[in-house]
Amino acid sequence: MEQLTHSLDRSIVIQARPETVFQFFTDSARWAAWWGAGSAIDARAGGKMAIRYPDGTEVSGDVIEVVVSRRIVFTYGYASGKPIAPGASRVTIHLEPHARGTELRLTHEFAEAAVRDLHIQGWRFQLSLFANLVAEEVNAGAAGVADGWFAAWSVGDENARAEALARLVSPEIRFGDRYSAIAGLSELVAHIGAAQRFMPQMRMERRGPIRHCQGVVLADWAAVGGDGAERAKGTNVFLFGANGLIDSVTGFWS
Repeated sequence: MEQLTHSLDRSIVIQARPETVFQFFTDSARWAAWWGAGSAIDARAGGKMAIRYPDGTEVSGDVIEVVVSRRIVFTYGYASGKPIAPGASRVTIHLEPHARGTELRLTHEFAEAAVRDLHIQGWRFQLSLFANLVAEEVNAGAAGVADGWFAAWSVGDENARAEALARLVSPEIRFGDRYSAIAGLSELVAHIGAAQRFMPQMRMERRGPIRHCQGVVLADWAAVGGDGAERAKGTNVFLFGANGLIDSVTGFWS
């Protein structure tokens, strides 16, 4: 291998635990879900990795180092030999715990600056795809969690309401809308109880499918009275944490 004197560095925070993120570098099905059908990896020192991009471009490499849930290093080169011959560049991916989940730091080392520059936008794109792929797996049940949130607004018993919400939200949950500035689970439980006293028989319902991007979920809602008539509607923005629980909710009224 030539001297790799030029490097490309990227970092991104992913809302999932390091051990969860690391599975996407060790499981061929997840690896292929990221890169494209036919991609595979044997995640051990001396193992092989293969990437087949959707346009048919093929990349191969050798796995150099694996530290479980922390680090993987592999060579990277194109089957065609251009712009990088097989084995002629090196990728290091390092994972560190972060308050919001995992910080992924990537370094791709090259022999030539011009070839490095060709890959800058590619890694921006690929790591965005990767972050969404991980988030979609971690938050596969996000629609059900959002429905549980809306249903909790109709639970009359305070203890039952607290138990229902504790399965969905973090203890430090934050909730804000035009009528609310709430911090903490106990305050949220009391706030919902107050809302029920002022708006008896009102229930919250999700309208349409959720929209999800990297741990942020949008869910449209309607407030429905006891007579079945729609009283209000809007959109909630749910921010999910690395453990799949809701960290914050912001409500927008239409």
